[in-house]
Amino acid sequence: MSTRIKFCGCSTWADVTLAIDTGADAVGMIFAPSPRGIDSNAAAEIAQRIGTSIVAVGVFVDPSIEDVERARWLFPHLVVQLSGNESPEFVRAVGEPVVKGIHVGEHDGVQELRTLCDRYAPAMPLFDTKVDGMYGGTGRTFPWPVAASIARSRDIVVAGGLTPENVGDCIRTVRPAWVDVRSGIESGGRKDALKMERFVAAVREADEA
Repeated sequence: MSTRIKFCGCSTWADVTLAIDTGADAVGMIFAPSPRGIDSNAAAEIAQRIGTSIVAVGVFVDPSIEDVERARWLFPHLVVQLSGNESPEFVRAVGEPVVKGIHVGEHDGVQELRTLCDRYAPAMPLFDTKVDGMYGGTGRTFPWPVAASIARSRDIVVAGGLTPENVGDCIRTVRPAWVDVRSGIESGGRKDALKMERFVAAVREADEA
């Protein structure tokens, strides 16, 4: 099965158009304080124009239920990604479809990560790199083999430091359902069409290996 691709940090309709044109499966919009955070006007424009050509993912950090519902009012089919310190009870209250960010430290083991995945069920786990004081956008990878055995038994997302140069190695090592990238497809803080194309090409090449 083909690895699906999410381009995160899309904050304008132009970003979304690039993601569609270069072959991404989903766009991530950050509804939290971030250099790539989306404002209400841009979110409304994207909601009016996006249709069903690509999956819309809303990224939140410790939101209220009301925060999530406001975004869902704009995007009725929104996938909610929770990347903060949300409790398992909150994750369940948000309802599906939901993705829960799990931050992986250098010495975290497979069983520890399995326990966290089970704790946050029914969310799809997204593994990102643990960096103190950050909830994403670290530009750093974590030890991918720790996620490989988990990916054999459930769908997972891998994020953290992915680029056109290394995403193929990630896929061959882990075989995740999804890969998630933000800074790795940017130049000077803006989405870079060439890097986006190269990222998608690298994913498809790895899928065929």
